[in-house]
Amino acid sequence: MGNLRFDVVQEAFKKKAVSPETPAGKPSDYFGSLVFGRSNMRKYLDSETYGKLTRCIDEGFPLDSITADKVAEGMKVWALEHGATHVTHWFQPLTEGTAEKHDSFMNPDGKGGVIEQFDGKSLVQQEPDASSFPNGGIRATFEARGYTAWDPSSPVFIQDDTLCIPSVFVSYTGEALDYKTPLKKALKAVNDAAVPVCRLFDPSVQRVYSYLGWEQEYFLVDEDLFAARPDLVLTGRTLMGHSSSKNQQLNDHYFGAIPSRVTAFMKDVETAGYKLGIPIKTRHNEAAPNQFEMAPVYEEANLANDHNQMLMNAMKRIARKHGFVVLFHEKPFEGINGSGKHNNWSLGTDTGVQLLAPGKDARGNFQFMIFFVNVLAAVQRHNGLLKASIASAGNTHRLGGHEAPPAIVSAFLGQAMTGVLRKLLTVPSDTPIEIAGKKGRRLGVEIPEIFVDNTDRNRTSPFAFTGNRFELRAVGSSANCAGALIVLSAAVAEQLKEFKATVDAAIAGGKSLETAVMDSLKPMIASVLDTLCFDGNGYSDQWKQEAARRGLDTESSVPRMFCQYTAPASVKLFTEQGIFSKKELEARNEVKWDLYSKKELIEARMGSRMALNHILPAGLEYQRRLLENLNLMRENFPDEYRELAAPQIALIRECSALLSDIKTRTEKVEAAWEEAEAMDEAYAKALAAEKAAGALQILRKSIDRLEEVTDNDLWPLPKNREILFIN
Repeated sequence: MGNLRFDVVQEAFKKKAVSPETPAGKPSDYFGSLVFGRSNMRKYLDSETYGKLTRCIDEGFPLDSITADKVAEGMKVWALEHGATHVTHWFQPLTEGTAEKHDSFMNPDGKGGVIEQFDGKSLVQQEPDASSFPNGGIRATFEARGYTAWDPSSPVFIQDDTLCIPSVFVSYTGEALDYKTPLKKALKAVNDAAVPVCRLFDPSVQRVYSYLGWEQEYFLVDEDLFAARPDLVLTGRTLMGHSSSKNQQLNDHYFGAIPSRVTAFMKDVETAGYKLGIPIKTRHNEAAPNQFEMAPVYEEANLANDHNQMLMNAMKRIARKHGFVVLFHEKPFEGINGSGKHNNWSLGTDTGVQLLAPGKDARGNFQFMIFFVNVLAAVQRHNGLLKASIASAGNTHRLGGHEAPPAIVSAFLGQAMTGVLRKLLTVPSDTPIEIAGKKGRRLGVEIPEIFVDNTDRNRTSPFAFTGNRFELRAVGSSANCAGALIVLSAAVAEQLKEFKATVDAAIAGGKSLETAVMDSLKPMIASVLDTLCFDGNGYSDQWKQEAARRGLDTESSVPRMFCQYTAPASVKLFTEQGIFSKKELEARNEVKWDLYSKKELIEARMGSRMALNHILPAGLEYQRRLLENLNLMRENFPDEYRELAAPQIALIRECSALLSDIKTRTEKVEAAWEEAEAMDEAYAKALAAEKAAGALQILRKSIDRLEEVTDNDLWPLPKNREILFIN
């Protein structure tokens, strides 16, 4: 056992950097080269077809069948020139990944040969098997029909030899079975609610866009060591293993020099991303050893979410080429930072105004304050639902540890903005809101001119204002960003509609716009300051008690968190915004509970089997050697035996106790997962699976201690110090 692990570790240390496949020229020379974007549309489509397609993209007008055929023909010619042989509708089912069914362009020509064909019908719609994807009971096994439909707002792209068409995925009866469909509905709801508010200040506003900038954290491990850890292979994280003596306590990895092998990997990922039109901007070492981050610049939210999924797929594929496996699990290693995917979210108009950034004058600041306060009010009202949107089996291990925020949704504003809000409560409603430092300002409420650096950062806050956007820090590394964006967008849309109705009623009653707006904002400001806003340490026990007193959701059980989706307020929210029906919400909860159960029970089975097949044999062999040595001491030192053997006897007793604990605790894990597996009702099964996860955590403590005292050569698994410090 020991020799096998030693060979694996040594082989991993011998890995050499792979030269990146950097194409000739600057990134700007090949950026978007594998995307059927507007430049390629102009080249491969006639002007009339191009005009109709861009109108479809920009304004949502449908494509007629003749135009769809022309678009498909142009795409086909472009794709064939780039070596594509197949086409697929690329979609995002509720598996937390992406899916694709490849069809060849090839069709028999009736003369013994073949021709390449692709028409508008194939472009617009395909039919994968809907029953084989999570659907929460919407489709039975014998009701397999489902449809994917092209999303023209997200550009078509080429991956390897396949033309990929970003698509929505719906059931035969029309219910959404994916993330993209409700995301697009939620983004539309925000637009529909925000435009009328913007027109209070600028009647020319036609669209309000949601923007997303994600920060993707991940771990890299050598594929040889990965293959030697059954738990990593099947669950994406180590289910056992004591912490390395040195982990991240020196903070020497964070922003440190990137290892050469990792740099080569990153360059290949960036090259692939640039070709796919993904504007990757940042790369760096993260806080934990072997943890890294990539982040692009801001994009429209639907496109940004697609790009995140595309890049995660590319990272998995490219990592193997460099002898790595990329881990997106939120907590692959105990005792060090987990991985998140910070979602930086903002709103902007088609006239170029950033709605979550201060304006250039008092009127612009007035508009900014409306959106700023309404977003906070929306998050306060649905804080439990927003927490449910980021909850998962993996993220529960990450939240509340090291630099991850706790599982209580609060907002961090910083001293400057908190001061502005407090002052607004004390001045007359028609007081102008000015930016500090601007010339010619009147007396009024001042908003600091420089936002980026006028407040500290709070890493313990799940929802932080960072100058011109809000940063939702609680999203997990493996998650689809759409899950949280759907909830946030729906909540903001609801809040803006209610706000506009209140203001309209006040104006109709004779109040000025300024007075009507401030009279509506002040109660919201007072409420969010008292309830949602918290600038302190989110890890403290005092905050948990204070949050409960304030009425914030403090639920810590993931299965119970999911119940928020079908609470009356949530059903009202989603149905009134046209995002989900009640049936779809109930189905999604079934999917969430089912996915949670399966992940936790896979871990429970894996952990118990590793305990029986790997850990106990190694511990028993070490104990046998200690006993053999003890007998030799008794034979050779009969008079001094008791004194000399005391340390070994103590070690044998500790090993024996640990082995007994491991056997007993393994049986408890097995009993827990067997009990959960026997259940049919999804919610009850999820709660039982949660108990199995707790039993596994208790088992881990005994295994980790046994690892510390067992002969290193006998231990059958690569250790954390070997996995995390190898680059």
